[in-house]
Amino acid sequence: MIIVTGANGKLGRAVVEQLLERVPAGEIGVSVRDVVKAQNLQNLGVRVRQGNFEDSEGLLHAFEGASQVLIVSSGTLGEAGIRHHRTAIDTAKKAGAGQILYTSHMGVSPVSYFPPMIHHAATEQLLANSGAAFTSLRNGFYAASAFPLFSEAIQTGELIAPEDGPIAWTTHADLAKATAAILIEHKFEGSTPNLTAAEAIRMDDIASMASELIGRPIRRVVVSDDEYRDRLISKGTPKAAVNMLLGIFRASRNGDFAQASGTLADLIGHAPTSFREVLKESLAHQQN
Repeated sequence: MIIVTGANGKLGRAVVEQLLERVPAGEIGVSVRDVVKAQNLQNLGVRVRQGNFEDSEGLLHAFEGASQVLIVSSGTLGEAGIRHHRTAIDTAKKAGAGQILYTSHMGVSPVSYFPPMIHHAATEQLLANSGAAFTSLRNGFYAASAFPLFSEAIQTGELIAPEDGPIAWTTHADLAKATAAILIEHKFEGSTPNLTAAEAIRMDDIASMASELIGRPIRRVVVSDDEYRDRLISKGTPKAAVNMLLGIFRASRNGDFAQASGTLADLIGHAPTSFREVLKESLAHQQN
């Protein structure tokens, strides 16, 4: 049985939906914090059990009978997040899973300017030390994460942000399809190649795309990191969020998110969704 954690989240749910297109529902199980929210999956024949990375015994029940476990990153940073992933890895081993998969990131690094990358690196080390067969999915930067960086520019006509580097923005839908393929076809041992869209782009590229799509100019304005921080703080942005946003720009300037790869296209059988397509759809929704 293939077990997917976090199946009430955007990526986890999309992976399950892709699996349902390729294997019988009875071969899929999900581990979720809230089983009520997964009722529709249960109605389709998916095994739904409550699982919590803070509760190893409950998690073991959720992982029962697992041949593979996909651990979707908990999103909790720091020691608590590492503890969550250690519990999930240890429990998957205890449940007898033959392969443990983890949603890592293309920019994974123990010394990244972007805190989640340090978290992913620590989890990959846990997997390497576990003695279990594992696959670390080096996912491209989620395209949905781009919109908070420039959404205000649609109203103001100015995309104000620090100097940036190229980022291979990649959709959840494409990554879910690729993940399902890896699970079913038992592809990759250890870290995958980067699973990304076809190209890495900069903020000025996004400004140009947005200008074309909305029919009025969006001007890219580069400010210093300190000025950007002050702007965010003046708007009431929490300090932790400020540090995260600045970390994206600093890490991108370091080239951490620039290495696009053709592996995702090979897995899904077609060109990945371009950022322009994602932006076009998002703007259409905003106008409706």
